[in-house]
Order: sequence, then C-alpha cells, then structure tokens
Amino acid sequence: MPVIDYHCHIDPMEIARDRRYDNITQVWLGGDHYKWRLMRANGVSEEYVTGGAPDREKFQKFAEVMHKAPGSPVYQWVHLELKNYFGYDRELNGDTAGEVWELCNEKLKTLRVRGMIDRYRVETIITTDDPVDSLAAHREIAADPTCRVRVLPAWRPDKAMNLHKQGFPAYVEKLSRASGVEIRDLDSLFRALRRRMDYFDLCGCRVSDHGLERTPIPASPTEAEKIFARALSGAAVSQEEASRFQYVTLCFLAGEYCRRGWVMQLHLCAAYGINAFRQAAIGPDTGFDGIGASVHIPHLAAFLNETAGAGKLGKTILYSLNPNDTELLAVLTGAFQEAGFAGKLQLGAAWWFNDTESGIRKQLTAVANNSLLGNFVGMLTDSRSFLSYARHEYFRRILCDVVGGWMEGGRIAADLEAWGNLVADVSYGNAKRYFLEI
Repeated sequence: MPVIDYHCHIDPMEIARDRRYDNITQVWLGGDHYKWRLMRANGVSEEYVTGGAPDREKFQKFAEVMHKAPGSPVYQWVHLELKNYFGYDRELNGDTAGEVWELCNEKLKTLRVRGMIDRYRVETIITTDDPVDSLAAHREIAADPTCRVRVLPAWRPDKAMNLHKQGFPAYVEKLSRASGVEIRDLDSLFRALRRRMDYFDLCGCRVSDHGLERTPIPASPTEAEKIFARALSGAAVSQEEASRFQYVTLCFLAGEYCRRGWVMQLHLCAAYGINAFRQAAIGPDTGFDGIGASVHIPHLAAFLNETAGAGKLGKTILYSLNPNDTELLAVLTGAFQEAGFAGKLQLGAAWWFNDTESGIRKQLTAVANNSLLGNFVGMLTDSRSFLSYARHEYFRRILCDVVGGWMEGGRIAADLEAWGNLVADVSYGNAKRYFLEI
C-alpha cells in the first residue's frame, strides 16, 4: 500500500530542493536522537555523536554499536533501510562498516530525497510547522509538477502556549508581525492565531498537533487572561499556571479545528530536557528527554467534556509517552465517540520511546480490546530522516503478525481476504479518509 506519513519532523525545503546527501552519516546521524542515545550508551565520545569528528569516523562508531543492540527498533530500522534502499542484506557492525560506507555513498550519488520518498510509495507527507512559518517550501512543492508527493503543513502552536518558557514575549512579537495583529491580551492573541490558521488552511493544512508536558488544568478565561498578561510583561510564570492558560487556549483552538475539519493531535507526557546540563550544552531534541508522569484523566476528561458539550470537539488523536496510559486513553476515547464518523477519537500510534515491537503490539492490542482496530489510522514516522519510511513497513509487519496470529490461533475467523482488507485500511485507507477527506 502507499504511505501517508501524517506526522514527521523533516525539513520540507529539502524536498523542494530535492537534496542530495554526500554520505550515509549525513542521512542517518544528522539529526537522529534514537541513534545518538545508543552511541552514548556505548560510551562513545560526544565528538563522534553530535560533535565535529569526520563523518566516516562517526559512522564507524555507530556501526560498532549495532551488534550490541538486538531487539532495538533502531537495529531493525537500520537493516530494513539498508536492504530496501541500498540492497545490503548482511549485518552492519564494526567489521562491515567499511563496505556499507562505500556501498551507501555510491548509491547516494544518484539517490536524492525525492527518490527516497518514492521508494516507499509515500503519497502524502504532513510536516510540523510553527504558526509564524511562511510555508514557502510547501507552496514551492505544490507548484512543482515534477514532485509526485503531496506535502502539507501541520499546525504546531507550542511556542504560543508555552508561556512559562524563556523567550515567550519575543515569540509573541514574531506572531504579531506574522499575523498583522497587535497582541495585547487574550482576545488579540486568539485573533492572531485565527488569522494564521486561515493562512495555513489556504496552504492545505488539515492537521494540528500539540506537545503537552502535562495534562492542561481546567481554568476560566479570566484566570488565563491574568496569567497571559503576566507572561507578556516578562514576569515568571509557573508550569502549573502555564497549564491553566493552555487549557483555555486549547479549548479555543479545538473549536477552530472542529470548524475547519482539522484533526487535533495531543502528544502528552514527554519530559523534555531531563538531563538539563547536557541539553544546555548541546541543545534541545538531542536525546536528553524522557517519559513524564501519567495523564491526569479527570483534567483531560474535563477538556473533552467542555469542547464536546459545546459542539467543538472534532477528530482527535490522543497520544501519551507514558506506556501506563495506553489502556486509560483507549478507554477514554470510547466515552466520546459520536454518530456520523467511525473512529472520530483515536488512541494514537505507539510514540517515541514506545515505537518498539513490544510497544506497537501493546498499542494495537489496547485498541482491539477497547475499541475497533479496523478504524485505527495506523503509523507515522515522527522522524527527521528521509530513510525512515521503513518504519511504516516495520509497523505493517507487526500488524500482520498480530492479526495473522489471531487467525491462526482460531480467535478470529479464518478469512484471509477480510483481514487483509482490514490490514490495508489500518496501513493506508483509514489515514487517507481521516486526514485528507473533509
């Protein structure tokens, strides 16, 4: 089946320019914190991870890690990518690093970004974009008749909601300039966000996404107004106060998403920068994050109740980085389903530290146990690499094994065609209907 990669962190300008990489290190190790964490676990110096060591030496250090990583999804992803993009079917390790380096680099002389996308029949890519982004790359791709993949933006307004983080007043100034709205209070903030959503909508946006470290705490607009005024003045705001502001802002945004037919994604319970010392030295998104505390179900239910009761709850996907929340969220989505759209609320795919074989099996089982697996919208890469579409194959192989195991075990009917159709829907068809058909 084709691929709809509905959540990733790739740079769309690299698709617009059809970038060619000089070597496999640039493709694999240029921004992949999964691989960086494994290298650090092997005692590799940071010079060979994110530092200035030569690319060939970085690749050697990474290759030496592989034989110590059985069971790791990185091991499995790497070897799927080597086989399907480069035709290599041996193990990557310290001894084979040289031949793999030469083979991949020779192939990369002709394998550009768009070729990597085409190899996995990627039909649609949905990126992650800030409200102030010009979306110039998306417009350029849409106007290019030679580019076969559809690339759409996703609305990610975290910087407009994280008013407890450094640089918030400066970000509000950027949002003011991008929107043409002078932001002085909560109402003008919402008008600025609405105007930018109008622009994103014109550029094909169909999806929103939020990274929330904790479950938003119910609050009134009056309370949120006071918190916002303090943050705008440069005063310190606690994470709990920020969470109350986020609740009110998220209620407003949910109504906008529902009106526009956009999907709302909530990524919950990541603990960012838990190694504060190392992150301060190297920067964010470099492998120093962790799993946060569990979702607060009463607060999340309050948000869903408020928006659903006002007719402002549209298609929604709930993710938690904490694996203890899998069953909780699967059950919660069942309480807010509505007539007229099958699978309107979804338990999101196994995410980040959970997109392992065991994590994917757990997520699929939770959906099957508590909802309808046949309505699930399937997998995403959540990646910064153009070789990561092999993760869709990884997911599909596990999905086939789960459903096939139920059939062979006599727990479901022995109907290969019917379950094959279900697998095809979960792999592709459901995502196409859910994200792209409004």
